[in-house]
Amino acid sequence: MQTVEFYQNAIIKYISDYAKVQEPKNLYEPIAYILKLGGKRLRPVLTLMTADIFECDYNKAMNAALSVEVFHNFSLVHDDIMDDAPLRRGKQTVHEKWDINTGILSGDAMLIMAYKLFENYDVDIFQELAKLFSKTALEVCEGQQYDVDFETRDDVTISEYLKMIEFKTAVLVGAAMKMGAIVANASIEDQNKIYEFGKNLGIAFQLQDDYLDAFGNPETFGKQVGGDIIENKKTYLYLKALEFLNEDDQLQLKHLFSISPRDNVEKIETVKHFFETSGSSSATKQAIEAYSNKAFNILNTLTISDGKKEILKNFGLGLMSRDT
Repeated sequence: MQTVEFYQNAIIKYISDYAKVQEPKNLYEPIAYILKLGGKRLRPVLTLMTADIFECDYNKAMNAALSVEVFHNFSLVHDDIMDDAPLRRGKQTVHEKWDINTGILSGDAMLIMAYKLFENYDVDIFQELAKLFSKTALEVCEGQQYDVDFETRDDVTISEYLKMIEFKTAVLVGAAMKMGAIVANASIEDQNKIYEFGKNLGIAFQLQDDYLDAFGNPETFGKQVGGDIIENKKTYLYLKALEFLNEDDQLQLKHLFSISPRDNVEKIETVKHFFETSGSSSATKQAIEAYSNKAFNILNTLTISDGKKEILKNFGLGLMSRDT
């Protein structure tokens, strides 16, 4: 087994070699731009790490890992268009740097490129990877649609929200790990278990992201603290607060999530107060722990060494120990 940094450097070099600009430049320059824009490369790292966990040379999983990263960035290009986002990782988004039509077409090309990477595998592995990819890609689209629908709904439930983050975020984490297991020819049982491990870890990760958005350290979180509150996003914290608050406080919280004041400081502090006094913040931390433990319990059933189980657990704990 190698370190996370080793896998990150390996996939970054592979991306650099892959993301070459060719003709027509207006199609491929935006693709090279977004792929080289940075990020933790969490998903492709998981693909390489999982292949290694199941006694396979991580290099054999490189094309599967790259496919995951190309697909993830394709979804970001189109999400940024839908959100009219000006920045991605501190740099101009593709549609801002070029234009919306370019963003749509380059994104479409990336989805096809992601599929084409599976052609580097033998037919049996190709079929399994493509089948998983198709299922996951459609679920990510469904998750994005749920997220859009929730913006105009006042009756979103906790179970609906959890389904949304499972589809929009967590299934791709699970798929990234299962792809590594498929390339390594792990048993079907272990493939499915490592998928469930990744999916539950992905849910915990997103719930923690919700929590840190409100209560994170602004110097280390990497995003504006209170951003979800400013954008009136109905996160787990918000939904739990509505569940716990009395009727008057519910109405006040709903009102705060219906306005966009010029100065958001007072709004953020008032909403955070509701999150804390209602017990929503504590309930969110409990949910993060529950999904993390669900993921870690799955590790105990995998047919890998205790040492490798410990590596995966430590990786998960590292994800869950972001600075608050």
